[in-house]
Amino acid sequence: MNLRQLEFFVTLAQTEHMTQAAKKSNTSQPNISHAMTMLEQEVGVTLFEKKGRNIQLTRHGRIFYEYVAPALAEIEKGQKKLQEMVNPDSGEIQFGFIFTMGAELAPRLAQSFHRQGNDKITFEFQQGNSNQIIQMLLEDRIDIGICSKVGNEAELIYQILTQEEMVLVVPLDHPLASYDSISLVETAEYPYVYYNKQSGLRPYLDRQIKNLKLKPEIICELEEDHSILGFVGQGYGIAIMPNIPSINSFPVKKITITDALEDRNIYLAVKKNNLEIPVLKKFYDFCLENHNKKGD
Repeated sequence: MNLRQLEFFVTLAQTEHMTQAAKKSNTSQPNISHAMTMLEQEVGVTLFEKKGRNIQLTRHGRIFYEYVAPALAEIEKGQKKLQEMVNPDSGEIQFGFIFTMGAELAPRLAQSFHRQGNDKITFEFQQGNSNQIIQMLLEDRIDIGICSKVGNEAELIYQILTQEEMVLVVPLDHPLASYDSISLVETAEYPYVYYNKQSGLRPYLDRQIKNLKLKPEIICELEEDHSILGFVGQGYGIAIMPNIPSINSFPVKKITITDALEDRNIYLAVKKNNLEIPVLKKFYDFCLENHNKKGD
């Protein structure tokens, strides 16, 4: 049993005429007849019977039609929905990004894309840490993602989208609050609020601390940037974090780090086969053409 046979069956049931069904289906009468013979053999009952010069459904045929006709209608709806979703002019994009990118880069890209004549394309947004963004891509819960790490999954493609500046944040009444710039060696005696192992930033920070031969006292570990800022603002400790706009909304002092740290790369990630979908390829190319590698 295949979809074409079922389409012939529904058309023949509706026209009750072999020639008309063949014309409507853009095929020959023998093809319709053969398809119905094969279908009847597979379902094990007679579906049609002759009535004068026409044909009509048998009792079993009517029962079968009650299931097949709405099923084909739903399949057609699904096909149209998919066509709408991938349409390069009016499709749908599931866009995921790490928390730090939600303050400026992700909304800027989406809004700029709309302003480029793509206002009929709709977005649905998801946020998470880098590990979660990668997992969402692998599970097809998002189409395109912004993350801060490169996984080893063969089905994903990563391109550098931008770079984040790292800064030190300290409470406003902290001894280091008088500094405008500092080497991290000068912070070694103070406790740190640190990113936990679920954060995509953690491996990066661990490498920088190791490269500088530091052994900071970690007073607590958190995952999300605003939580880090909240704890620093309440005097729990100091923190190294991305230079995000919302730092200015917390009672902390932002200090430039003078050490030569590794580039903190932010990546645009996508499944390879998603680039075959016109609307996704259109947005992917737009992001890479409108990125800012030196950061915001």
